[in-house]
Amino acid sequence: MPKFLQRRWHGYHTVWAFMLLLVLIIIVSTYNWVLGVSSLFLAGTLCFSMLKAEISFRRKLVEYINGLSFRIKRVEGEAVSMLPLGIILYGEDRAIEWNNRYAGDIFSRKSLVGEPLPELLPDLMSSFQGTALVKRDLSRDSSPKEPSLKDQRVEIAVDERYYQVVLIPSERLLYLYDITELAVLRERYEEEKLALGILLMDNLDESAQGMDDQQRTSLIAKVTSEITEWAKQFDVYLRRLSSERYLMMLNHRSLQALEESRFVILDEVREMTANLKVPMTLSIGLAFGAESASELGALAQSSLDMALGRGGDQAAVKAGQRLSFYGGKSNAAEKRTRVRARVIAHALRDLMQESDRVLIMGHRTPDIDSVGAAIGLLKAAGMYNVEANIVMEGPNPSITRMIEEIRKDEELYKSFISTEQALQVMTEHTLLIVVDTHKASMTMEPRLVQYASRIVVVDHHRRGEEFINDAVLVYLEPYASSTCELVTELLQYIHEKVHLTPLEATMLLAGITVDTKQFALHTGSRTFEAAGFLRRIGADTILIQRMLKEDLQEYLSKAEIIKHARMVYDHIAVVVTASGMKIPQLLIAQTADTLLGMTNVLASFVISERPDGLIGISARSLGRMNVQVVMEKLGGGGHLSNAAAQLEGTGKEAEARLLEVLAEIEAKEGLFE
Repeated sequence: MPKFLQRRWHGYHTVWAFMLLLVLIIIVSTYNWVLGVSSLFLAGTLCFSMLKAEISFRRKLVEYINGLSFRIKRVEGEAVSMLPLGIILYGEDRAIEWNNRYAGDIFSRKSLVGEPLPELLPDLMSSFQGTALVKRDLSRDSSPKEPSLKDQRVEIAVDERYYQVVLIPSERLLYLYDITELAVLRERYEEEKLALGILLMDNLDESAQGMDDQQRTSLIAKVTSEITEWAKQFDVYLRRLSSERYLMMLNHRSLQALEESRFVILDEVREMTANLKVPMTLSIGLAFGAESASELGALAQSSLDMALGRGGDQAAVKAGQRLSFYGGKSNAAEKRTRVRARVIAHALRDLMQESDRVLIMGHRTPDIDSVGAAIGLLKAAGMYNVEANIVMEGPNPSITRMIEEIRKDEELYKSFISTEQALQVMTEHTLLIVVDTHKASMTMEPRLVQYASRIVVVDHHRRGEEFINDAVLVYLEPYASSTCELVTELLQYIHEKVHLTPLEATMLLAGITVDTKQFALHTGSRTFEAAGFLRRIGADTILIQRMLKEDLQEYLSKAEIIKHARMVYDHIAVVVTASGMKIPQLLIAQTADTLLGMTNVLASFVISERPDGLIGISARSLGRMNVQVVMEKLGGGGHLSNAAAQLEGTGKEAEARLLEVLAEIEAKEGLFE
């Protein structure tokens, strides 16, 4: 019993009072024993009454406390059962030993006792596995400072309601909180986040070429009507900025719906204008996930630039760190105007004249197009008496004959320097020109890109996610057949009188010849104009044929590889070489080109181990299949009809990954246009 209840007015001080009374009675008895006896009797009666009252009080107090304790325990039990949160106790075997009423209501059962917890809440398995690992680690370490198991929180969904599960491993206890309103509010917030986009009729001038004003207006109205209907269908606000450009405002939910539809408007507009000489195509850039509207706008424009840099007729979506591409099934439309080439040529001329030196660098394992373009730009710098060099490193089988011809021209050959020499001569006033690639990681020496203060990019590949963003001048034209074609056009505008030696003209023409497969693929009118210009100033086609000749052993090796080809999806040839068979990248690419010439083959993939230990994949198509998208999913890139990738592992593993990607694309949008 609490002491404060015992210390009442008849507590211990009352005992002292009775003792004092007894002393007084004894004193009185010495004077009058009759009076003393009477006083003693009265005092005893009073003491007995008070003692009886105290005993009765204590008994009733105990009964009251016991009754109150029973009521509290009963209410506590009911409160635990009626609490708006689930409570579950489980044993070491993860079977449920007890649950409150609310936990049973969550799973629409009166009792959950005996049920295996992993079956009831499978989402908690990872948490249990983590707990088991921690326990195992604790058992290995018997130091006194053992860390305690931390509570873990997991969100689950049960019958369209959301719960947060708090797992307390030390007590083998689970709490389940209903967070449905919070989850719905959070989901709604995510769905209603703002996304911005820009839609562009990327080849309006080419499609409307030769039309009068009425026909052009009719074409624009027809396409605009289709775009407007599409925007209404997906709840997109569309604002016309010019005759060919639109601003798009939408929320995340609409953006997800657009991505699920694979931006069907791209195909609809192209098919609707298929009767034109050049069908109309659209490019779309969308951005989502930025903190401010201004940042969203900048990202949307960047996404549009990415879509245009990849050839147009596609949509690029930048959502946080994710960058996705949709469409891109058609070849880039050739631009008929030379205005851009002239502007770029004049800007490049000014940059060269302001520089103390020009360094020209291609990609790793350079090909004939890369070296030919570098030679053309070397000549351009020489026209203005600017010292220039081509950065080259190591032997390369694909350009062996080309280098042998270059060696015959001592002055030209002396212009080639190693990467170490380039790093030594580079200054803050040096101009670095990157040709035939726009990815710093693929250049001959990425450190040159890092150290250069001024960079120019000249490339014909479709733009990838990685890009040299700090370049002062970019000439990226995916419609071009080759980088040599772009450089040939620049040479015609960079100086009034272009004087190329026959060898220099031959190297440029060789680059065009190789990348167009003898003018069979990726050619436009500008390609033949560039080739005609080079031929007029002395390019030697016979020398090109000698440089491109195959020896007998290479031909036999190619035939041996082709022997293992098999067809998938009726029109795709796939080859995987035998394990341990190492083939140079050049031969892998040549084999893919050869397979493309077979009957009923629309695309080819050749997979083989290379001498450096990596697995090389070369992909080719006739234009009806976008092999660039396939290779990008495997970490590579390239053109719509010419792409490649490098993987680690084995040839069989690479084949399995390739087939998975093909199956994914076939299921979502189909492999062929």
